[in-house]
Formats: sequence, structure tokens, C-alpha cells
Amino acid sequence: MIRRHLSDEAATRTLAEALAAHQPRGAVVHLHGDLGAGKSTLARAWLRALGVTGTVRSPTYTLVERYPLDDGEALHLDLYRIGDAGELDFLGLDDIEAALWLVEWPERGAAALPGPDLEIRLAIDGAGRSVELVPGGRAGSGWLAALAGDSRLSALPEPKP
Repeated sequence: MIRRHLSDEAATRTLAEALAAHQPRGAVVHLHGDLGAGKSTLARAWLRALGVTGTVRSPTYTLVERYPLDDGEALHLDLYRIGDAGELDFLGLDDIEAALWLVEWPERGAAALPGPDLEIRLAIDGAGRSVELVPGGRAGSGWLAALAGDSRLSALPEPKP
């Protein structure tokens, strides 16, 4: 597990750039946190770091937004408004082999989602945010090992106890 403090939006962009630089192909990321914790801000910065230009919309009402990448497609899902995991059947995500899945409120999608390679837990911490990166398997562990050596990540402070 890696913990860091994100003092502002620039720090969130720094984290997103480091995550994007080391992400494995087909990575599934579950984003956890209360409303306002910074899940969408991190997802938007991540997509920008991968080269997405133009408008990056929040999928709050559409449930999923798709973004073309050089090596495939990124999916950004926000499941806050679904009432049942069965609603995901109508999104046509079963056969998609996306280069990246960013899933906000994954607990609402339960077993209908692929398991995470990485879980990101965000929380409001004073004027900033605290973040925990938790691997969800071998791919996630390798990802965190690569991140640990990234100077961008080491520039972000650890949260105060």
C-alpha cells in the first residue's frame, strides 16, 4: 500500500501522471471516497495524462464515458446513481477490452465489474486529500512497485498521522 497527501489539484495531477506512466494495459481501477473526495478530479487528470483532449465529461448521469487512446479505449464509469448491479447489463461492457477502466462507486456495481488491479481510496484531509493506493493482485503489486521508484510520487508527502 502507498499513502500520500494531495495538497491541491496540482498534486492530484502529479499522482495521475505517475499512475498513467506505469499502468498495465487493461488496468481496472476502483475509485473509492465520499462525495467531493476527488475521484472525478483524479480520473480527469489521469485521462489528460494519457493524452485525452477535448471535454472530459463526468459520467454522473451517463454512467459511462468512453475515450479513445493510442492503444485502445479508456472507460470512466460513475455508478453512484445505479440502484442495482443488473443495470450495468444495459451498458454493453461485457465484451470490451479497454486499455483502462476507471470506476467510481464500484461497490454499487459489485460482481458485475471486473476485479480491481488497483483500489484508490480518497478522503478529504484538511484543505487537501489523503490517498491510499492498494493493489488488487499481482498486476497491482507490480504497478505499485514501479510507482514506488517514480520521482513524481516521492515528491508527494505522506499524510500526517
